[in-house]
Amino acid sequence: MEELLAILEELHPEVDFRTCCTLVEDKIIDSFDIVSLISEIHSEFDVAIPAEEIIPENFNSAAALYRLIQRLEEED
Repeated sequence: MEELLAILEELHPEVDFRTCCTLVEDKIIDSFDIVSLISEIHSEFDVAIPAEEIIPENFNSAAALYRLIQRLEEED
């Protein structure tokens, strides 16, 4: 989780990613940020996020995104 938080904080250092759960809904992260996140997650965790998983629910919070990463790692 710490690695993911570091990636997120690089994008938006002003956001408290530990508590925010409306990242997409409140337009804190946009589509460009999501593309960057997908690339960074692939590099850091060696996980490819398939297109069908690129939905707001998976990107609204650091916790949701981390659960997605863990699930994808288990499926590998």
